[in-house]
Amino acid sequence: MQKPTRCLILACGNTLRSDDGIGPWLAQWAEEKFRDDPTIRVISRQQWTPDLAEDIAQAESVVFIDCSIESAPGSVQVLVVAPTSSTEGLATHHQGAPELLAHARDLYNSQPRGASLITIGASSIELGETFSEPVLDAIPEACRLLEETILNASRDQDQCK
Repeated sequence: MQKPTRCLILACGNTLRSDDGIGPWLAQWAEEKFRDDPTIRVISRQQWTPDLAEDIAQAESVVFIDCSIESAPGSVQVLVVAPTSSTEGLATHHQGAPELLAHARDLYNSQPRGASLITIGASSIELGETFSEPVLDAIPEACRLLEETILNASRDQDQCK
């Protein structure tokens, strides 16, 4: 029997579009870092789609990871995410973290106790397989914050029991 997902990590990004690949890169880093913990699950996709709502509904906490073209290149942020319904109805293409949380709530009557979004400011999302200097420089901080967010989510869940 599979252990319940204590922390679900959902990364988004295209590895063929330079800095947009930082989400999948961090997902792979987290998968290796926490490979011995069966309660931490990692899913990496080019886009977040509504089908992820079921995985979200079954998790105690979720950490979303994505690049941001609106943030300063190389800046790393951790934001609390709350569910919000899209005004456009159920889209079948790209979904944001707040919409996915709302889908989990609305479709499965369940949502994680905690949800965070880690963003890394992109300098370039042009075709390419290498990160820009600002994103390369941000990787240690992004890894540190991702690990801290996962461990804090796990700690918070332990205190609720």
